[in-house]
Amino acid sequence: MTGKRDILLFLGLAFVWGTSFAAIEVGLASLPPILFAALRFDIAAIVFALAVALTGAHWRPRTGADWALIGVGGGLLIGTHFALLFLGQSYVSSGVAAIVLSLTPIVTPPLALALLPRERIRPPAVVGLILGLLGVVVIALGGGSLDGQAVGVGLLVASTIAFALGSVLTERTEGTLPIVSLQAWSMALGAAILHTLSAAHPAESATGLEVGLPALGALAYLALVATGGGFFVYFVLLERIGATELSLVNYAVPVVAAVVGWLALGESLTPATVVGFSLILVGFALCKLGALWQTAAPAVGYGPYRPSDPDGVVVSGNVYLPLDADRSHSAAKSEYGTPGVSAD
Repeated sequence: MTGKRDILLFLGLAFVWGTSFAAIEVGLASLPPILFAALRFDIAAIVFALAVALTGAHWRPRTGADWALIGVGGGLLIGTHFALLFLGQSYVSSGVAAIVLSLTPIVTPPLALALLPRERIRPPAVVGLILGLLGVVVIALGGGSLDGQAVGVGLLVASTIAFALGSVLTERTEGTLPIVSLQAWSMALGAAILHTLSAAHPAESATGLEVGLPALGALAYLALVATGGGFFVYFVLLERIGATELSLVNYAVPVVAAVVGWLALGESLTPATVVGFSLILVGFALCKLGALWQTAAPAVGYGPYRPSDPDGVVVSGNVYLPLDADRSHSAAKSEYGTPGVSAD
């Protein structure tokens, strides 16, 4: 990532997704969490449906795989993931929420190992997973209350697992729908699921709500800028710089979220949270050691870039090779980096 345009897009994406956690915090002051998430995707689904209409993209599902992708996208990547995310952030600060969500690329490889046939995970990735989980434990216990921050962190970890599981299941399925059409369907289904969960939740009710301009502004920002604009920039960068470099946005987002939370909302990060984030960051580096080296080696003069092994299966920026593969290296070439994307 050396071009000025790419750097600006990367920084813009990190800023938009980082500030989205502060927007969630603002909206949660007036709106029940699951209903808030549902309204976000009501608007986002309409935006993506309009994009489908304007671009003339193919929109009708033709195969069982198309419907499966819509089900996974709406049910796991949006419905379950965002219900748990918004509930979890109602217990913790925006900075802590963003840091815990950065665990997603670390929890994805074990799920890939379990669900994708004949895959393996290298020892450094196992150590990375352990360090990442240890970082989350440090953050959870740093709140000092088992019915406060630890509950929120637990919900956020469940949110990352739901997103990672959805990504792996998506990787197993090949559909015919363009990405914009798939997102429109998934967001519509996800919004319907979120509304259903909100109606069933005993603590949520739309009766008597007083929604002011700050909450409406936060809702519009999340739906139009963080979701609509964020997705567009993400896929532009995915094609231009690849998934390995783009996955680093997962670790720029928490920094932005922490700074914005401190400046705009008066939030602060404890030393335990900083230590936990550091452990997650090291865990991420170990999980993507081969892919990161492949990206960095040419820049420091250690030989040419080696392309991905065509026999490997790619999940969240990692290539998992068959047990009988002749070569052993990791590469990055995936449409799914983090939650953000859809994760936030």
